Amino acid sequence: MIEREYPVFVLTFCVFEKSDYVETVVPAIQRFKLNWFGHDMVVLHEREMRKQLTPFKFLENRDRRDRFMAELNLIVAQAPMTIIAAVIDKRALNRRYAVPSNPYQLALTFCMERLWALLSARKATDKTVHCVFECRGKAEDRELELAFRRIADGQNFRGDRMPTLEIVFADKKANSSGLQLADLTARPIGLSVIRPDQQNRAFEVIEPKIRRDDAGRYRGFGMKVFP
Repeated sequence: MIEREYPVFVLTFCVFEKSDYVETVVPAIQRFKLNWFGHDMVVLHEREMRKQLTPFKFLENRDRRDRFMAELNLIVAQAPMTIIAAVIDKRALNRRYAVPSNPYQLALTFCMERLWALLSARKATDKTVHCVFECRGKAEDRELELAFRRIADGQNFRGDRMPTLEIVFADKKANSSGLQLADLTARPIGLSVIRPDQQNRAFEVIEPKIRRDDAGRYRGFGMKVFP
């Protein structure tokens, strides 16, 4: 199904050094949750926050929402991470191809290629890198794992083999700081593509984190928009 207001599929990889993740990212998010909710069991899902669903009903109050989002944006801005993203325009994809590819698998290919390029640049292709994905259902997860392993085996646009990439699945209720950051960054990235002239404060915070080439460009490098 293609939403008229949001006709794109976005996949975001938030890439962390493990020491940064443990020492900086996780504590910052835990402190944020404890300050706002009194406990750290809340999962920061962008959709629930945007729709102000429980436990985010208090965001109906504009002042509280502004303070909440300002603090959350600061966490994203200060997080030592590199963002790799793929945005698939589903309408354009259907117009261009008689039998369009699966948007998720296309985005996965683009993100894995760029992750491998990042690891190659850092001379870290010999280190095991765990790619964590949120579970979507048994059949969907099985299909995703097969696609992941095919891409890692060299069935990608660059023909790269990526033997040290490992796939890990996390339950939707898993309280993973990394997954929550990826979820929070995806929609603003998508909106920056479909409504480039619209004010997008969240994307302004995210943009400096996107991987760039030597000339400072991220389109096509750290962020692939297709077609």
